[in-house]
Amino acid sequence: MSAGYDPYAFEPFAVTVDLAVFTVRGGALHVLLIRRGQEPYAGAWALPGGFVLPRESAETAARRELAEETGLPEALVAALHLEQLRTYSEPDRDPRMRVVSVAFTALVPDLPEPAVEGGGDAAHARWMPVGEVSALAFDHALILADARERVGSKLEYSCLATAFCPPEFTLGELQAVYETIWDTALDRPNFRRKVLATPGFVEAVPGAARLTGGRGKPAALYRPGPATTLHPPLLRPSEGTTR
Repeated sequence: MSAGYDPYAFEPFAVTVDLAVFTVRGGALHVLLIRRGQEPYAGAWALPGGFVLPRESAETAARRELAEETGLPEALVAALHLEQLRTYSEPDRDPRMRVVSVAFTALVPDLPEPAVEGGGDAAHARWMPVGEVSALAFDHALILADARERVGSKLEYSCLATAFCPPEFTLGELQAVYETIWDTALDRPNFRRKVLATPGFVEAVPGAARLTGGRGKPAALYRPGPATTLHPPLLRPSEGTTR
């Protein structure tokens, strides 16, 4: 300990993690929520999360809490790409004590509802359409809004949209991800042209195709390419131009 440093001169506080986990199912953006089984806010909906243990990093705690509170498969939780969103530190954000939260966001392909079973501090968990979310515990409504905006923005300049798709997908399925998250319709031929003209965005699966309904021929299947960023970016129509 450094000379002259007194750790007891500072009021202790706790560190927690909160997770905004998104998926696209049934043509709508969904977020993973838990119903709290304990006070404070018992019975209220909240984002998954919890306290960081003394020997944990924030990311390790985020993965542990996600597995404990939702019952998502351990292999899926371990493989998730978690992106740190920001830190929330308003003094009165938690009625128990001073709590600083490190928030993360993650994207997963569609999962069946039975795969999400609550545990730990959660009474149960479910995927809920983002448009149907109203009041949330703590400041989780703010975290959710920030996370959704982050995801929408990252779709413009990264290959993040493929994280919402199955391992092999059609360009129509990829377009549906953009339309769902941006809440706007995109011109199909223009979207297809931009995706295929972006080096490394997607790769064709040789000889693979899938019937997508109607009388047309089966749609070609693609998988994520090696690129992580989009050059040029795929801008939202309101900002100028996927139409």
